[in-house]
Amino acid sequence: MPDTRAVEIAVGMFVAAGLAALFLLAMKVSNLSSFTAPQGYVLSAEFQNIGGLKVRAPVTVAGVQVGRVIGISFDNTDYEAVVKMAINPKYDKFPVDTSAAIYTAGLLGDKYVALVPGGAATFLKDGARIKLTQSALILEQVIGQYLFNRAGGRK
Repeated sequence: MPDTRAVEIAVGMFVAAGLAALFLLAMKVSNLSSFTAPQGYVLSAEFQNIGGLKVRAPVTVAGVQVGRVIGISFDNTDYEAVVKMAINPKYDKFPVDTSAAIYTAGLLGDKYVALVPGGAATFLKDGARIKLTQSALILEQVIGQYLFNRAGGRK
């Protein structure tokens, strides 16, 4: 018959490992896994609707993370959301005609910014603004437009 003390220690270690795994999962899902200050150069972009984009959201190019959102503010003159992004310094060759779009990742609805490089010969510098943007797709607006168009088509 096994020693009850050894069984209790084994169960305790198993529970501790499970709690550690849950903690790591929570940190990954909430984008809090990196507490380091953002490094690199800063780009900004204006969007009509950011649809729940949050600070620390990833910035990607072709599915590869190249930076993070470091700030979101509202421009009182243009009435648009201004998103500031810190881009890793090793990715410093984005053409000036690069575009930015907000997409949804996964089932939890997390938003991220996707950059699509253009073909210009000159590159964005620190503090530059991306002019070509595509706002987030809001599911409620799409459904509302569909229903409105369906109701308007009947006579």
